[in-house]
Amino acid sequence: MVSTILPRSEVAGLSAIVAGAGRPLLLLHGVGLRAEAWGAQIEALRGSYQVIAPDMPGHGHSSCPSGPITLAEYAQAFRPVLQELSEPALVVGHSMGAMIALELACRAPAEVSAVAACNAIFERRPEAAAAVQARANSLDDTAVPDPGPTLERWFAKALSAERSACESWLLAANPKGYKLAYTAFAHADGPRRHALQSLACPALFATGALEQNSTPEMSQAMADLAPKGRSLIVEGAAHMMPMTHAGALNGALLDFKQEIWR
Repeated sequence: MVSTILPRSEVAGLSAIVAGAGRPLLLLHGVGLRAEAWGAQIEALRGSYQVIAPDMPGHGHSSCPSGPITLAEYAQAFRPVLQELSEPALVVGHSMGAMIALELACRAPAEVSAVAACNAIFERRPEAAAAVQARANSLDDTAVPDPGPTLERWFAKALSAERSACESWLLAANPKGYKLAYTAFAHADGPRRHALQSLACPALFATGALEQNSTPEMSQAMADLAPKGRSLIVEGAAHMMPMTHAGALNGALLDFKQEIWR
């Protein structure tokens, strides 16, 4: 299932997987991946939600931006998707997608009923910021980078179907799209404290207990700042928690539906 290529529709100018019926659920993937990274959520939640999983600009089948683009501009690219929906959506993001989801929740509160940020960055340490920016500066927009170091950060030494799927997506990535997105990710530091404190909607901050970059401490700090925030720390999980520990996240998203739409 994790490596299956799913049919696409065009939604507000983006290539997207659309499945199921019900309340809208928008799923935003991370750098170098594609909509299929949400395969476990699409399969489990399509009976309860209308699931919309777009390819990020420059990823999958979505067209690539022509030049440098900020994280806020990536978020703006998803606004038309929300505006096409008949009601506000639950917006769920992973990694860079989580940062975009939070940006949307803060900037377009009328279009977001709730937000779930999975493996999101918040206030990187200076040495971590320097390391990720150095990786961004090393990228070539004409050739995809060796996925080995990325897979090592995401999965350590463990071999799995999820790792193999991520390797195939990273190798097939658009080099320019990857560089643009990774550069935006590297130069963003997560939501501002005042933005989290002003976040009106319910907010879930989830990550893996073994996550070394988007750490449990980051998720807990964001949850503490958001008025309706809560955290979910998944034991045994690391960066690819939505894929490797899908059951925990899917259960939380089903519970969220009962809270948001009573």
